[in-house]
Amino acid sequence: MKKIIITLLTITSMLFLAACGGEEPKPEETTETEQQNQEQTDSSDHGDMNMSGSGEVPEGLEKAENPTYEVGSQATVEKDHMEGMKGAQATIAGAYDTTVYTVSYTPTTGGEKVTDHKWVIHEELKDVSEQPLEPGEEATIQADHMEGMNGAQATIDSAKQTTVYMIDFELTTSGEKVTNHKWVTEDELSPPE
Repeated sequence: MKKIIITLLTITSMLFLAACGGEEPKPEETTETEQQNQEQTDSSDHGDMNMSGSGEVPEGLEKAENPTYEVGSQATVEKDHMEGMKGAQATIAGAYDTTVYTVSYTPTTGGEKVTDHKWVIHEELKDVSEQPLEPGEEATIQADHMEGMNGAQATIDSAKQTTVYMIDFELTTSGEKVTNHKWVTEDELSPPE
């Protein structure tokens, strides 16, 4: 009887070890669309964004005459440029009328190309005329919203004339205070809750 139990235990152990020693599972294959979506998510990541700013604005930037959200007033942030931004209650620190761009560029510090970065304003582009740039045109960025941005050659992805705001808020994820954050557009804000 002991021999039968030992034999059964040995066979069971061998089967168990054989099952564990097979090939490692292959990672799930991803479609080309899934890979592109992942690349877009990675390239527009704002993890290295300089969330707070000095409050200084570029030369030539004009204050908005009749902004929807007056300096000192409150608004709710409707977009998530960074984690913890959407839903935050913001205080308007500045309101300016300008042309705002989404841009793509390769950071001067190296690394992956950043695509459709929101936002760079006209006054943060080097040696451009007063006329707004069109999608596809190139310019050098003179802003340091993100590491490796200042001095990078950018391609304009989109352009629109609007009011941009500099805001103070607390991240909804951590409560960390962010001051003089540049920039949010008027359509990315809503009346306070």
